[in-house]
Amino acid sequence: MTTATAPVPAPRAFIPALEGMRGMAALGVLLTHVSFQTGAGGIAVLGPILERFDMAVAVFFALSGFLLWRPHAAVAHGMGTAPTTGRYLLHRLMRIVPAYWAVVVFVLLLLPGAAQSANLRVWVSNLFLLQVFVPLTLTEGLTQMWSLSVEVAFYLVLPLLAWSIVWLRGPSARRRVPVLCGLIAVSLTWNLWPVPTPDAIHADNWLPGYLPWFAAGMVLAELIHQVRPGAWWGRLFSSQPLMWALALAAFLVSATEFGGPAGLERAEPWQYAMKMLLGMIIGFGLLAPLVLRPADAAPHRWLESPTALTLGRWSYGIFLWHLVVLTMVFPVFGILPFSGQFVYVLVLTTALTMPLAAASFALIEDPARRLARRWDKAAAARRSRRDQEKAAAAAATTSR
Repeated sequence: MTTATAPVPAPRAFIPALEGMRGMAALGVLLTHVSFQTGAGGIAVLGPILERFDMAVAVFFALSGFLLWRPHAAVAHGMGTAPTTGRYLLHRLMRIVPAYWAVVVFVLLLLPGAAQSANLRVWVSNLFLLQVFVPLTLTEGLTQMWSLSVEVAFYLVLPLLAWSIVWLRGPSARRRVPVLCGLIAVSLTWNLWPVPTPDAIHADNWLPGYLPWFAAGMVLAELIHQVRPGAWWGRLFSSQPLMWALALAAFLVSATEFGGPAGLERAEPWQYAMKMLLGMIIGFGLLAPLVLRPADAAPHRWLESPTALTLGRWSYGIFLWHLVVLTMVFPVFGILPFSGQFVYVLVLTTALTMPLAAASFALIEDPARRLARRWDKAAAARRSRRDQEKAAAAAATTSR
């Protein structure tokens, strides 16, 4: 009885292991692209596994779902406040756009293959992350940005999702997890809907199909407010050996026909739905032990190491620049695409991407975030002055 009525501990404000996990996901994306472009997918047994590291995108999406939904979950459970929509969008804009635009301008002006075909439609589509909606605008050096387009769509939709279930708060807040599970179930049918699209565009790459991956993190954001000490399901989800084994099993299954064909071939509807389900399990399984473990637990040996945390800080730059580097590695080092040399190309691409990612963080990403925080403080100061002036005016009126 004591366990059932024990209070829910306050969630940790910052979880360093998530930063390390983001760095690992960025390396997973780099790995899968090197594998594809060196033809490593043809290696027996290992090849399909290497190419299926594209499931690292599921981890990125689950991280976004958790971190961005957490303030709304906290409010529903009577803790903290959620940012205003304007403040939220400002911070998302400053986090994503400046570094992204730097890569787009570099590629469309200076990368030979991309620059030659960079007409106005390509420029507009890439600058405003519309590649998944406009035919033939995924460009050499920028093809991985389809996932960023999906992510930004999630950023825009999230306030609407939060508003749609804002009434589930207080004693009703526990119903938010079943509602999110219902959203997952509906989203898994996305590939079965007859969605009209332009030629060369598939609705497979639109946000509704990927909502299960985001929702894996959103469910975790709700669960951290519901885990009471000693609860059996809390012990289950916080067990790293168990949950990571589950994530590994889902990953290995995804490397079979159940996860769809490797490369650029389009999956059958049932394979697409299965891939979304497996990606959701991978994201949930990898993150659950990190966010649900006790606050007094020892730091994670690897994910909270200085190396992993540094990779986490650089992860967005790794994601942005690695395909540019990979595209240039082949001609510069005299290597033919799809001709093997996987390890050699992987080492070169990783070594050359890291300085660019570090520069992106130091020169663009971190200054942009600091600027957003300064704007926040200035806006808060203006609001405070207005409130003081209103209070003074009210006091003067009362005294008269």
